[in-house]
Parts: sequence; C-alpha cells; structure tokens
Amino acid sequence: MRPITSKEELAKIRESIIKRIDPTMPTITLCAGTGCVALGSQKVYEALESEIKRHKLQGKVSLKRTGCHGFCERGPLLVILPDEIFYQRVTPEDVPVIIEKTILKKEIITKLLYVDLKTKKRIEKEPEVPFYKHQMRVVFRHNGKIDPIDIEDYIRYDGFQALSTVLCEMSPEKVVAEIKKSGLRGRGGAGFPTGLKWEFARQSREKERYVICNGDEGDPGAFMDRSVMEGDPYAVIEGLTIAGYAVGAKKGYIYVRAEYPLAVNNLTVAIEKAKQTGFLGKNIWGKGFDFEIIIKEGAGAFVCGEETALMASIEGKRGMPKPRPPFPAETGLWGKPTVINNVETLVNLPYIILKGADNYAGIGTETSKGTKIFALAGKINNTGLVEVPMGTTLRQIIEEIGAGIPNKKEFKAVQMGGPSGGCLPASCLDTPVDYESLKSAGAIMGSGGMIVMDERNCMVDIARYFLDFIQKESCGKCVPCRLGTKRMLEIVTRFTTGEARQGDIEKLNDLAVSVRDTSLCGLGQTAPNPVLSTIQYFRKEYEEHLNDKFCSSGVCPGMFQYVIDQKKCTGCTICARNCPVNAISGEKKKAHKIDQDKCELCGICAEKCRFAAIHPKPKTLVGSAK
Repeated sequence: MRPITSKEELAKIRESIIKRIDPTMPTITLCAGTGCVALGSQKVYEALESEIKRHKLQGKVSLKRTGCHGFCERGPLLVILPDEIFYQRVTPEDVPVIIEKTILKKEIITKLLYVDLKTKKRIEKEPEVPFYKHQMRVVFRHNGKIDPIDIEDYIRYDGFQALSTVLCEMSPEKVVAEIKKSGLRGRGGAGFPTGLKWEFARQSREKERYVICNGDEGDPGAFMDRSVMEGDPYAVIEGLTIAGYAVGAKKGYIYVRAEYPLAVNNLTVAIEKAKQTGFLGKNIWGKGFDFEIIIKEGAGAFVCGEETALMASIEGKRGMPKPRPPFPAETGLWGKPTVINNVETLVNLPYIILKGADNYAGIGTETSKGTKIFALAGKINNTGLVEVPMGTTLRQIIEEIGAGIPNKKEFKAVQMGGPSGGCLPASCLDTPVDYESLKSAGAIMGSGGMIVMDERNCMVDIARYFLDFIQKESCGKCVPCRLGTKRMLEIVTRFTTGEARQGDIEKLNDLAVSVRDTSLCGLGQTAPNPVLSTIQYFRKEYEEHLNDKFCSSGVCPGMFQYVIDQKKCTGCTICARNCPVNAISGEKKKAHKIDQDKCELCGICAEKCRFAAIHPKPKTLVGSAK
C-alpha cells in the first residue's frame, strides 16, 4: 500500500477496501494465536488451503488467520463468517468435511459444535456460546476478526481512524482532556488515572519525552497482553502513537518478553508496514509530529514489570526498581519525562477517541470505567481470556462465563491479581470486579490473572507456591523484600511439612504486614497478599496444619495417607485399575485396601472413586480408619 497523507485519503482507501469485499462470501477465520498454534492450528490451516485449492474455491471462499479468540480451552477454533458458525477442537482430518458439508452444502457438523455444559445443547453460532455471550469486547474488538499483520484488514475495521482524528482535529491538550474525561485507569495493576499521568508528563519543562508500552507479562497463567500484541499489533501501535502525540514524545518503546516470539514478529511486521503507509516517521501527515517505535525484548525478569525496573532494562542496566518520587512522568527514561502504559491501556485509546469519552465512561462503575480482560484458569470448565465490564461480579465470571467447577467439585477460592494477588473465598463471590472492591476484599486487580481453586486445593500450599515464585523473582535490592519474603517462605513451608510451631501464624502475619509496608516497589509491597488473604479467610487450614499435623485437602506430603472407607467401598475396582503404582488390592465386589508402602499420594484413586470412599486421613488415624 502506498503512503497515506491525510484523513480524507484514509477514508477513501477504507471505502475502497470495503467495496472489494463481498460480505456474503464465506470467510473461514482460524485462530493462529500461540495457544491454538500449540494445539495444531497451523496444520489445520495448511489442510484448509489444500482443500480450497482441490475444490477450486479460490475467489469463492476467503481464508484468514486471526489472533486469539480467547476460548483457549477449545482450540483450535474456527469461525465461518458471515453466519458465525463456531467449530472447536478442529483437526486436519475435519477439514475435508468442513469444506464439503458446511462450505459447499451449508450443512452443520454437529460433532464440532460446542455443547453447553448446563443445557447440554449444541450451539452453532459464536455469539451464542456462553463463554462469549456474557462478555463485552472493547480491547479484544479485533481479535478473531482481522489478520494481525494485514494493514488493510485493520483499516477496514476503523484502523487508524482515531489517530487521524487526533492529528487533524485535536490538540495534544484536548487529547489529554478527553482521556481524563473517559476515566480510563491503567490496566497494568495500580489503576492510576491515565490522563492524569499524561498531564504530569506534558507539564514538564523538558522537551525530550518518551512513551513506553509495557508488554512485560510475568504473572503465571496470564497472557492477555501477549494475545493482544499477537492478534492486534496495529492497535498497540495506534494507541502508543496517540499517547506520544498527547505527551509530546518523539520516540516510543514496546517492551515485550523475548518468550513471546509471535508477538515480537507481528509487532515488527506491523511497525514496518505502519512506516511504509505513513503512520510512523518524520512529520506525519505534515502535522509537525515525528514518532518512531522501537521494540525492546526483555529477558523475562518478573520485576521488570515494575516501571522503574523496566526503564533500567531499556537503558541496558540490571532491572532493579528505584525509589519514587521522582516518578517516571517527571524523571524517567534517561532522566527524561516518561509515560508508561500497559498494552491493554493503550488499545483502549483508539476506542475512546472514536466513540467518545462519555461512551467509554458509561461502561463499568463510578470509579472503574471500561472493561477488563482476565486470564481465567485453574479448576474451571471454560478457561481462556475473558473481557467484561468493570463491576461484573466474580460469580458471573466463574459460573456464567467459566461454566463453574468441573467434576462436581465445590468452589473454594479464586486467586486474583497474579502471584502477588489475594485469595478470595466463596463468601466473596458477589464482589464486583473493580479496583476498590477487590482491594477492600483483600485482593488486587493486578494485570488480570484469575485462578480458580476447588476443594482439592490446600490454601496453605497455594500461599507457599506463590510466595516461592515471588521470592525467587525478587531483585534483592531492598531488605524487606529480599529477606522478608525468604523468612515468610520458610515459615509457610514449615506448615506444609508438619514442622510448624506454636505462634507461627501470628509471626507470619506480622512479618507479612512489615514486608508490605516497608518494601521499595510494588513487587515487595504486594508479595504478602497470598499469605495475608489466606490467613484472613482460611485460618482454619493453617491451624489444622499446625495443631493436627494434617492436610485435609490431601496436598501436603508427609501429613496424610489415603485410606478406603470399608463401609462405602463397593469393590468396583476403578481405583485399583487407575492406580499408577498398583498400590490398591482387593477382590471384585469386596472392599479394597491401599498398601501405604507403595502409595505415592497422587490422589488419582480419590478422584476416580464414584462412591466417595477414599479420603486423606492423618497418619496417626490411618490404623483406626481401616
């Protein structure tokens, strides 16, 4: 595509792109995000190409790779437009049937449809699938629709319209005012008002300024930013360019993990095409605005998600946080005013400019505007990326979008906000998802991790797991985080090994509060959250580990043994057939027994038992339980 030089020219090009497309032509969109690629979508794509060629359907059927559709549990995902037919778990072997039946004969292949877990009905159309039905897609508005690296496809869906409006109709001050009016808050975790941050940087006397897109996503199980960078890289570029214009920066950085090769590739291609078409470079559209974007690949340090550590990494230094103030908006990259926004924040910007601040402010709650993406994972039927309006309750997300807990197990807790988030129990399920409500409940919004746990999870072990991660990721600069998290981990570990001492709960709680209140950066300040929230809501489990030397969830080794209730066991042999070490013996239709010397405490027998006859018991009671 040749360079575009004006808003009018962009409008004409968009109109010509739309005219070239037959809206009635079948379009097969195949998810090519990292999750679906791992599940084999590339082979499905090759099979589709081959079948379209074999049936001589070139020009009659359109085939498009797209970004992540969000429903990663069901990949590879394939949607046929314009009818929005939704096929899941597609294999290369399914492709000939899809072409022959659905494309040529307009027949639905029922085995590829999603089955509603509540109604047991098969659902044909993507918007009617419960996982999507209850979402509101603002940040994810293009994912699943566009080819991530096709700039014409992006322009077709209003791409760069917001940037053209900003360049041609708005002063930088007006852009800042519009973002302030929208109520947009940073989606990286802290929730600081975006427009206010921009205003601080813009008021600086320094003429050299920078903007940074924080794509360093280190939370275990979180991949929201990765999916947006992979699936909608032009929106990231457009948002960062708008931020640069508003702040008065000529250079922007996208800091992305090197472990995200597809995101890096798509961003690199998109930046080059944006340059070629006139959306980046010198004197853009003759408006006196210069802007370039540089990709900086991070080495995967969790602490580099913290903005001052991230800037140190860009400067070629070790990623370690600095005391604040001064804040980056005053003194940031190379000592110059710097605005750092995360991926999700930036992708909201084109939407706000196009739809208006009032429209955006009408989504969400009084203090938390817009939508939020969560990485829904753990013990839940539907896992993947979920975008909902702020104020949606945890119950709505877990029960309606996530379809509840599998295997008829009971919900126990949800861990919110990444490894340094808090664990909330069933009594908090009606908590609205917004910054203030989550903080009040003992959790944080964070970048959007949401891990669901059921009755089989030990909350003491969960606290140990996340604390172990955080302690290893501490940069070691400040004493409270470096040593405090280490001491906390030692105490929690004592609980999981049956070595806890009287007074350890109080000692652990006091130490956690001290680390929270005295650490240098956000990593240390939030590190105690898993401990503090589990003590607050699940203290009985700590007391059980301390006083009874027992883990009733059957997780902490050395504190229990599995036993078979002789009155409940029917001798169905399922447990024996599924035991990987042959530790279970007994005759058919007679009660079975477990050889404790062979048992490896994997818990498979308890999970497979249909009669709830197998349970963990304290070692001291095993003899009497037989």
